[in-house]
Amino acid sequence: MTLEQPTGEMWQKIREELNENAETKDQDLAHIKEWLKKEPHLPDEFDDQRLMTFLRGCKFSLEKCKRKLDMYFTMRSAVPEFFTERDVTRPELQEILKIVQMPPMPGLTPDGRRVIIMRGLDKDTQAPNVAHAFKLALMLGDVRLAEEKEGVAGDIYILDASVAMPNHFAKLTPTLVKKFLVCVQEAYPVKLKQVHIINISPLVDKIVNFVKPFLKEKIRERIFIHSDVNDLYKYVPQEMLPSEYGGKAGSMNDLHDAWVKKLEEYKDWFADQEQYKADESLRSGKPTNYDELFGIDGSFRQLVID
Repeated sequence: MTLEQPTGEMWQKIREELNENAETKDQDLAHIKEWLKKEPHLPDEFDDQRLMTFLRGCKFSLEKCKRKLDMYFTMRSAVPEFFTERDVTRPELQEILKIVQMPPMPGLTPDGRRVIIMRGLDKDTQAPNVAHAFKLALMLGDVRLAEEKEGVAGDIYILDASVAMPNHFAKLTPTLVKKFLVCVQEAYPVKLKQVHIINISPLVDKIVNFVKPFLKEKIRERIFIHSDVNDLYKYVPQEMLPSEYGGKAGSMNDLHDAWVKKLEEYKDWFADQEQYKADESLRSGKPTNYDELFGIDGSFRQLVID
């Protein structure tokens, strides 16, 4: 599975959108590398490719990039259930891969965005271990940090709710959702442009309303719920989607299998990456209080589905 990278006019347009300046980007990268070395609680080294992805995700704001990187390494210590034992051949992750697919698409939209489709496969399956599903999603995110060589103009998520059943969400707790969304919104250089939910049922509204309080305002405004899948094609070209959605990108099963194979190839890399995390005992000033970071406000209620 190879991710198509932007070229030509699209590449140029994305550079402008990401505030990337060929004359100063190496200087910006050197600044961040120097900063990492000076921060006693953070790893001294991190590869240039991923640092550049962080800079792009922060539109080359050095201060924002530092905050994001600090949070990235902090989360790797704070949430071991997402960031340790990231071996896709482990039985608990294989279980998730049998019932959930979430492959990034190989192609890009005309404006240079990456599309990721997520769907469940079985109405009758028992509630999956949500932490393992979130772990897999973040593993895909880490592979993309390494493989989005040129930087894309943001992500579009398509969530297919066709087999979503109440029992699937029995283990979805506010704390897990909060941990995952702090990772996605604060620790990864993701530019989430749109979320499209298709094949909906009344259950979808309950799930969306449960998750919304954890989302930043601008992301809440980017959620689109479609009662007719054809509406989706106004936002995402149909031909770049898998065959199940009328496109030409191959079948979901083949795309999913290709990504599973890629995660297997990254097995040793994931093991090596476990050392790259914050050490709060060395942080200058006050160490991060994980309870505060993930504190669940009383207004967040447990998800109750009839």
